[in-house]
Amino acid sequence: MEPEKDVIQYELAENGICTIWLNRPRKRNCVSPQLLRELEVAVDRAAAEKKALAVVFRGRGNTFCSGADLDQLVGPVLHESTVSLQLAIDSARTYDKIYNMNKPTIAAVEGYAVAGGFELMISCDFALAASEAKIGDFHIRRALFGGAGPIYRLPRYIGMRKSKELMLTGKLLTGDECVEWNLCNASAPAAEFDKLIEDFCAPLIDKSPFCMWMTKMALNRGMDADTNSLITLETMTCNVVHHSADAKEGVAAFLEKRKPVWTGN
Repeated sequence: MEPEKDVIQYELAENGICTIWLNRPRKRNCVSPQLLRELEVAVDRAAAEKKALAVVFRGRGNTFCSGADLDQLVGPVLHESTVSLQLAIDSARTYDKIYNMNKPTIAAVEGYAVAGGFELMISCDFALAASEAKIGDFHIRRALFGGAGPIYRLPRYIGMRKSKELMLTGKLLTGDECVEWNLCNASAPAAEFDKLIEDFCAPLIDKSPFCMWMTKMALNRGMDADTNSLITLETMTCNVVHHSADAKEGVAAFLEKRKPVWTGN
């Protein structure tokens, strides 16, 4: 099969907001092996890009992501266990890079975010949704199972009972309902969605990149540890952050009544 052109598009604005676009609108941005490979490349690029202060994931054509491309994957995945396992491993690795990226990540969901698109959404630190969006796990409707995050991320956001309701029924929620379920941080009508993204990112991109990274890392690791380990993690992170150049700059700027100039160190 001939490779498609520009299935992932990478944009970096002057204000530091990096947008990674899924660009298969005629296929509702469903995930092909090529898209998954190029998505991982874009994620690595954004993580290494010093000028990128926050990373937004979006889909072209008013659809976020409708899951796996079954036209390309149904034969190999359903009939060869090694292919199925490799797809799950590749997806989990890429989405885990998003979850642990050294800067804040935001899923900006319009249209459908189902199955693999849903897994991408819950891998981000934040999720914003158009009010009319349709969001859910969906795998069980096709007697499939999501292998990139729902069993270990979803219950942390919405608890076990709500997770079972989503995963065992395959129900879809609107963007507004996702805010009520604690799956999304905010929603807005489609006409106001771009402004919602811009306004939400504003307080993220003016903070110390180093402190943002350390705080995010500590919160993520804190979900996996016992109390004694968390105390150690918290005190060690505090010590590292307080000895950073950005911490010195933050205190100096406060005392001098000026805006801080972050270096990310």
